[in-house]
Amino acid sequence: MLKQRRTQFDVETQGRLSLLIVVVIGYLVTFLGAFSSEGYQGTLAETILALLLGVVYVLLEWHDEAYFRRFSARWATPLFFGVQIGLIFAIQWLIGPGGIWLVSLPLAATAVQWLSPLWRWPVYAAILMGMFVSLGFRYDLWEAALFFAISVSPALFFVVIFTEQGVREREARRRAEELTADLAAANRQLSAYAVQAEELATIQERNRLAREIHDNLGHYLTVVNVQIAAAKVLLASDAARAVEALDKAQALTQEGLGAVRQSVAALRESPLGQRPLPDALADLVQESNNAGIVTELTLVGRPRALTSPEQLTLYRTAQEGLTNIRKHARASRADLTLDYSSPGCVRLTIADNGLGAAQTRSGFGLLGIRERVQALGGEVRVETAVNQGFALSVTIPSCKEEGAV
Repeated sequence: MLKQRRTQFDVETQGRLSLLIVVVIGYLVTFLGAFSSEGYQGTLAETILALLLGVVYVLLEWHDEAYFRRFSARWATPLFFGVQIGLIFAIQWLIGPGGIWLVSLPLAATAVQWLSPLWRWPVYAAILMGMFVSLGFRYDLWEAALFFAISVSPALFFVVIFTEQGVREREARRRAEELTADLAAANRQLSAYAVQAEELATIQERNRLAREIHDNLGHYLTVVNVQIAAAKVLLASDAARAVEALDKAQALTQEGLGAVRQSVAALRESPLGQRPLPDALADLVQESNNAGIVTELTLVGRPRALTSPEQLTLYRTAQEGLTNIRKHARASRADLTLDYSSPGCVRLTIADNGLGAAQTRSGFGLLGIRERVQALGGEVRVETAVNQGFALSVTIPSCKEEGAV
């Protein structure tokens, strides 16, 4: 943000400085030309006074922003423009209009920056009137004065229009910077809320796990401990009852293990829910279509039941593949093929018509897919080339009995 402000300041400062340099150079050239011409009627004192007034005028123009920041009273604005108009009039009166009209251009630009549209027009009129009056009264050339004021008007209004455009651009830039700052602040706030929500979710999950362990596993371990203690007491005097107590302890152990498995299964609830794999993949395809990529799912062979790990692996593969296509491929089309035709395995292929790559880079997503597939004894194949798209094929063994899904 600081860099942006410095850049904006430098651009505006350079623009103002360039305009003032042009005006000063034009002023000096015109001044020296008028002073050295044979028809020049001003005295040496008038010439020096005009030069000093020009210096004061330029300095006030250069420090206009500092002036308006320091003086915010209602009288400050009329005073500033009144003094500047008076200086322009005095300079033109002392040495004649000629090219001195150039000194009026910065004041017209300043009026655009600090005055409302209604109050700018009196300033423009006063600038032109100063040229007209000085040439008319001082040199008694009223027709020439009128022609001169009219001929200078286009240049004056060109500067006005150019400055208005710059002011609008500066205002748009300021609003964009404010919006960027607001969005950054909102993003920081959302990040803080996300951290708080994550911490709260972690605490809630810990509490839930503590309840599960206490209610399920703690109960079974307590009863098992009682049965083992009873078996130890009866082992010497009544072996049959001791064995019976141990059998009960073993049964309770099996029940406890079942309860643990249920808790773990609940923690690892599949994103598929109760949906068949083809239906879950169809939802992913619909999401991809909604994102603007034409995506189709093709089923080959008769769908059959798969184990939960097999379904989850294929689902996560499709999810990661479509996500990568949306993020990186710049593709307009993607095709998913779920192939049940081989009795000993099931194959999922994801292909797009995107940019492709010269070589495969194993990011975390592809690495996670390989780990999942290899854990099931399957394999992953990737085919890609520059401007030839990307194809990901996953094959996993399927040993579950066949049946309609």
